[in-house]
Amino acid sequence: MADNDNQEILLHVEHLKKYFPVRNKETLMAVDDVSFDICKGETMGLVGESGCGKTTCGRTIIGLYRATGGCVEYKGKNVTKLDGKDKQWFKKNAQMIFQDPYASLDPRMTVGDIIAEGMANFNLYPNPKEREKRVQELLALVGLNKEHAGRFPHEFSGGQRQRIGIARALAVAPEFIICDEPISALDVSIQAQVVNLLMKLQRELKLTYLFIAHDLSMVKHISDKVGVMYMGRIVEMAASDELYSNPMHPYTKALLSAIPVPDPEIERGKTVLPIERSINCRNCSKKHKLNPVSP
Repeated sequence: MADNDNQEILLHVEHLKKYFPVRNKETLMAVDDVSFDICKGETMGLVGESGCGKTTCGRTIIGLYRATGGCVEYKGKNVTKLDGKDKQWFKKNAQMIFQDPYASLDPRMTVGDIIAEGMANFNLYPNPKEREKRVQELLALVGLNKEHAGRFPHEFSGGQRQRIGIARALAVAPEFIICDEPISALDVSIQAQVVNLLMKLQRELKLTYLFIAHDLSMVKHISDKVGVMYMGRIVEMAASDELYSNPMHPYTKALLSAIPVPDPEIERGKTVLPIERSINCRNCSKKHKLNPVSP
């Protein structure tokens, strides 16, 4: 968790919306009127169950999806309206670590080429020897060997692949990184290693994170503040310790009640609160009710 005394707002998200067309001319409101700020050097956790819109929110912020409405400001600039050199400026300063380390790395490229690709796109380290040296430095930074640069992704484990993904994100020296469930596809024994690596890199490189996850215990460990997302909206936002010790929204309480307790007696006796849900579709008069389920 970052020790953040600087309250300069790096990212400002205001009334962000992302809608997708579905059958019968209906519109699925995946992200619906989301607003929050992330200060420089801070880690904001974004939590919620699968399908609540977390990843869509992150991809819309970074520009992989075009926003339906609202704005995203980075250092005071509305990045949803940038083009040309200004858009390249934002792309260099904001990177993403993807959820699936198996699908996010091109299997036809060597690890060195994967990491160096961003440098080539932004004309960094134009000298081949300098670029090769930088790739080796990045591999060492994420806990891999320089010899790994000549290998292909299929030769690595899931945890090692995610480290390669982290090195790729760091290759263009960004200030802001969206971590899209970077540990959900990894073994439990590896998850803590990757999270500790991210925290170490944040301290050393003064990075700012949006950490998307559904593992609430891990989010508490890494985040300065946490936003709880439910059906496309943020229903609660608070400092990490405050949210976990005093949840206010029923959905937050339900999520926290589902966290496993490493004591069989307590685990058997605890009550997991149900969630009643419904899906709202634009241009549709019906409210699609889902059965109450446990988170």
